[in-house]
Amino acid sequence: MAAPAVQAARVSKTESYVDNKRKDDIRQANITAARSVADAVRTSLGPKGMDKMICTASGEVIITNDGATILNKMEVLQPAAKMLVELSKSQDVVAGDGTTTVVVIAGALLKQCQTLLYAGIHPTVISDSLHKASQKAIDVLTAMAVPVELSDRESLIKSASTSLNSKVVSQYSTLLAPLAVDAVLAVVDPAKPDLVDLRDVKIVKKLGGTVDDTELVKGLVFDKKVSHSAGGPTRVENAKIAVIQFQISPPKTDIEQSIVVSDYTQMDRILKEERNYILGMIKKIKATGCNVLLIQKSILRDAVTELSLHYLAKAKICVIKDVERDEIEFITKTLNCLPIANIEHFRTEKLGYADLVEEVSLGDGKIVKITGIKDMGRTTTVLVRGSNQLVLDEAERSLHDALCVVRCLVNKRFLIAGGGAPEIELSRQLGAWAKVLQGMESYCVKSFAEALEVVPYTLAENAGLNPIAIVTELRNRHAQGEINAGINVRKGQITNILEENVVQPLLVSTSAITLATECVRMILKIDDIVTVR
Repeated sequence: MAAPAVQAARVSKTESYVDNKRKDDIRQANITAARSVADAVRTSLGPKGMDKMICTASGEVIITNDGATILNKMEVLQPAAKMLVELSKSQDVVAGDGTTTVVVIAGALLKQCQTLLYAGIHPTVISDSLHKASQKAIDVLTAMAVPVELSDRESLIKSASTSLNSKVVSQYSTLLAPLAVDAVLAVVDPAKPDLVDLRDVKIVKKLGGTVDDTELVKGLVFDKKVSHSAGGPTRVENAKIAVIQFQISPPKTDIEQSIVVSDYTQMDRILKEERNYILGMIKKIKATGCNVLLIQKSILRDAVTELSLHYLAKAKICVIKDVERDEIEFITKTLNCLPIANIEHFRTEKLGYADLVEEVSLGDGKIVKITGIKDMGRTTTVLVRGSNQLVLDEAERSLHDALCVVRCLVNKRFLIAGGGAPEIELSRQLGAWAKVLQGMESYCVKSFAEALEVVPYTLAENAGLNPIAIVTELRNRHAQGEINAGINVRKGQITNILEENVVQPLLVSTSAITLATECVRMILKIDDIVTVR
């Protein structure tokens, strides 16, 4: 047995040449694929960025400027390129804004890594140095940041409008920015001051009107009509509202069966029983003083029948039916009531109270508004209007970004300049730091510093300025100690960006850099792709 083993050892010793070509090829392929994705979104960075029109397979058209949305809808097949899509998604989760920036930075880092790999530096060395550089970058950013208080509404509005400026609906930023700030501040819980759950801000879209008609509603809005079929009331003052999860209709057996009725008297008896059953339910409901019913959608049988609607209308109870299952939690939180799952549990203490429930005509449809809720939970509703579906969807996405920006400020109360200022400052300080380091590290950190210049470069390029002249001038200004000098896209020159009110939360920049670096390190470490059939 020993002889072949010795032979094998000898063979492997002589053929010790390992083919590294394939590994390099795969690394190159990965980097090229990921960079092409980054170049696709690069043009939509900044306030003068272009929008993308996405046509999905089902034929719907989306016009958007939001990096995460663009990449989400793109059919990316190459696995490394998919990582960039995931990257922008995670930035969307962490910060909500800066989804394009994150991908652009990652693309620039990959380009620099390509050069370093050609120079023969080992991927692991590059990866470790990138990690060090990103941690240093975050320290630099934190040192630059300006603290902000939640009571300082102006600063919050500035940062929200900066986020909105790069979107399609930027001309409405004076309206949407304060709206986003108020919405978030209304749901901040004093007990947990640095947690904001954006599920507490419900966005209801309604076609018709313009984005100018968007409003913040202190209360609830349903994109539904009051059921009119039996002429029930459409406006109720001093409403007592019940959210019910049972059906007001004759009971049905659990199995499919049919009843054969042989004569009329039995037929009448069945109908009479049905009537009595429904009347009994409605009397119980009426007894608690309830006058508005929100009825959850039901799968098993009709939640309400013609008959029950007729009796409810007679009892002067306003009915809103087909409330979605997932909205129930939001509704009960807002109304400060409990959902009622069975008619036997229908009690006064489970009701919610409001001053007014009314149906309002809007555009071509109607909505139901509930206002003046007593002991209202910490939720708000934003009613977004738009002249067509594309604008509506984009307005909703932009509003979501603005809400996320305000949420970032609540989580981490620091502001930082925008307009490419922090990136150039980082590039300058990291470049200086690279000169102190020794060996390969110094090269890698220098490349990291150069890669960060892609943000101001792209901003200038998208605004139609001369990128090289602008970035050189920016460097010069920062070298003279003007930390907040950035590109003013509107004037087409370099100004102090903080005075121009272009600000963003610290969290957006820091998470962009850490996430981009992590993603690039991951792509670098891959040296082979194994497909499993």
